Amino acid sequence: MNTHLAELNIGRLLAPTDDPRVKDFMDNLDLINGLGKRMPGFVWMMEGSGEPGAGNTDNNIGDDPQLVANMTVWEDVQSLERFVWRTIHRRFYERRQEWFEVMGEMHFVMWRVPIGHQPTLEEGLARLRMRREQGDSDEAFGWSYLRDANMHKTYACSAAR
Repeated sequence: MNTHLAELNIGRLLAPTDDPRVKDFMDNLDLINGLGKRMPGFVWMMEGSGEPGAGNTDNNIGDDPQLVANMTVWEDVQSLERFVWRTIHRRFYERRQEWFEVMGEMHFVMWRVPIGHQPTLEEGLARLRMRREQGDSDEAFGWSYLRDANMHKTYACSAAR
């Protein structure tokens, strides 16, 4: 295989990063990101300022400091699935509505990148736009587009409450 799997996930926090309403999320960013970086198959993560407890929240989108992005690269979909669905990350994923607004449009995309490539936020946002406008394709896709991805069938987003 001469490619890796990149993913971009965006979300809008319910409150500024220093607000008590998102404190539990912010307090655990270093734990979750650190775990991800130690997982088999992890390749790269878009970093923020490096300030403790800030995670990637410095990677906000546009002029909205609450619209944040997380982007990583993995060797394969199975590695990403293990991290997302089989670690403590899943507990935080299940609590996402406590900290994030329900997005009215698609906010997650994956795509293949050449080995060694570190995508930019602009590249990830372009892939997300592509998926929003054209649906799943070889250039921009979600979990169900990948035959090798199975855990999302059990754990992925449920309808917003």
